[in-house]
Parts: sequence; C-alpha cells; structure tokens
Amino acid sequence: MKILVIPDIHLKSWIFDRAEEIMRSGKADRAVCLMDVPDDWDKELDIARYRDTFDRAIRFAKEYPDTLWCYGNHDVSYPWGKLETGYSPYSERTVISKLEELTNALPDPSQIAIIHRIDNVLFCHGGLTEDFVSYLNEELIDADIDEILSVINEASPKYLWNDQSPLWFRPQHRNVDAFRKETFMQVVGHTPVDKIYEENGFISTDVFSTYRDGRQIGESAMVVIDSVSREFEKIEV
Repeated sequence: MKILVIPDIHLKSWIFDRAEEIMRSGKADRAVCLMDVPDDWDKELDIARYRDTFDRAIRFAKEYPDTLWCYGNHDVSYPWGKLETGYSPYSERTVISKLEELTNALPDPSQIAIIHRIDNVLFCHGGLTEDFVSYLNEELIDADIDEILSVINEASPKYLWNDQSPLWFRPQHRNVDAFRKETFMQVVGHTPVDKIYEENGFISTDVFSTYRDGRQIGESAMVVIDSVSREFEKIEV
C-alpha cells in the first residue's frame, strides 16, 4: 500500500490542499498526518487561523476517512496543559474543542494516537528508539510490535512529555538507530529540515516549517512510502 505522509502543519491549512491533490492523482492509497496542527511564529492572537486550520483538517478527515493521525507535541500541549513554543493561551479552548471534533469525525477514535503502524512502516511525530521502549518497560524490548505500540499509545504524559519520547525525539540531532530498523522504517516530522531524507531508519519530513520571518525552511515536497517494501519517493507539491 502506498501511504502519503502529511508533515507538520503549524497553521498552514493549504498543506491539506496539496495532500488532496496527491490523493486524487492516485499516487497514494491512504494518508497519515504527523499533525502539529496548531502554533506558528507570532500567530498567538489569530484565533480564526487556529479554527480554520483545524476545520480544514476535519474536512480532510471526512474526505479520506481511513487517514491516520499522529499527535504532535504542539497538539497535546493544550489538553495536557504543557506550555510550548508558540503556545496560544487565547486559542486554548479552540484547540481542545477542535481536537475533540477531529477525533469524533473519525470512524474509529484509535485512528488518532501517538504512534501508528501500517505493515512495515511506523509513523510518529518524533521517532521511536530502543532506549525509550526500555524506559517504558524493559520487558517490552522483545515484545510483539503491536503490543509495544499499544503501551506507548496508552502511556501518560509523565512518560511522553520528555525529549526521548515519540512525541519529542529528534533523530536528526543524534546518531541513533530507529527501533527495529531492520524490520520497520519510521517516518517522522517534528524537527525542521531543508530536505526530506532517510538516515538510520528514520525518514524526516518536516520541510514546511518556517523561519520567524515566514520563509519556508525546506523543499516543497511530501513523501509517499510503500508500506510493505519500505521504498519511498518524494512528490513535489
């Protein structure tokens, strides 16, 4: 199955427009969104932008109901009451209510979670390492992958709100292998990069994030990955 990966949004609703173009072209069978829907430089007072971006995400969810959604640190910072760069106290109620609306728009609420698997590919916002699995529970190291993912998705903020979790880990900054990289490729966002690339079993995709002056950091492209072969291609958008 070919999976389109929608990278970090950060109040850029037009990213969903580009994703729909790819889906309609038949280049992908299904989509996964790495989220971070809210927050961007100096947008804290623009509540309408927060609302409109979530509404666009919800429309995409209804148009493509089998899409999977991976919470980003900016998403969960609101219901978890954790301050984050760009956090908007003015949009707090909007974000919390729109996250609930997005969840309710999905056929199955489990479609929005910290980490997902489709065949031989793992999707999460930051990245999953053996160190974090061991931190959760050393007995999980040799467990079935779906059991591990279930434990992660049920973990509390105590375990997930730290630099090593799948919400926060930055493989772009550390020479660490992806968890079980011989079997699973991981597709992640979270850390802005100037181009999509693969290293140590992680594919980094956060290219649409911007500098403070609004300039886009990376290339204009998204990833489509084969969930069985783990081969991927970049699609210019």
